[in-house]
Amino acid sequence: MIALVSYGLGNIQAFANIYKSLNLPVIIATQPEHLQSADRFILPGVGSFDWAMTQLNASGLREPLEELVIGKGRPVLGVCVGMQMLATRSDEGVCPGLGWIEGDVRRMETDGAHKTWLPHMGWNDAAPRGESPLFGGMDDPRFYFLHSYYFAPRDGGCVLSDTRYGSTFASSVRKGNIYGTQFHPEKSHRWGVQLLKNFAAI
Repeated sequence: MIALVSYGLGNIQAFANIYKSLNLPVIIATQPEHLQSADRFILPGVGSFDWAMTQLNASGLREPLEELVIGKGRPVLGVCVGMQMLATRSDEGVCPGLGWIEGDVRRMETDGAHKTWLPHMGWNDAAPRGESPLFGGMDDPRFYFLHSYYFAPRDGGCVLSDTRYGSTFASSVRKGNIYGTQFHPEKSHRWGVQLLKNFAAI
């Protein structure tokens, strides 16, 4: 059972529709007891870092989620701001992150060697670094992005894939049972469907 952590932000129904089309069990978790029956979780997020952290902290879902992910080792996938929330802190605000993967969320550069505009919006490649079950069954995967900040983990070994937009940034990360994608798999057609199917099998 996959629990979609519903704390007021994110494309919850889009994830639910994909899993239902794959005939995989899914629950929209609005209460702590909804999390207990799940063996993996998706933490979506849109908008600003501080607002997302404030909403999660106020939802009553953070502590039971942390117990299941950190205490019991159940897999979690953070998406977009949900991935950034895995970090220690963000340049976008003052709230501390979850700190499940040590690192900083930084604003993307716009004045480097190649002029870029923010937000980074649209389709882009995600080049996997070696083999990962999250990217199984994909050739040259492309995903939909919408963001102005990126997660820079302190341990480069946590980076699963790289994407270039002006400069190169981590477009997905992993530390043990904790996964994150900066892109939106729920908006990324066949590549996104495959990735969500892969996560359900991890």
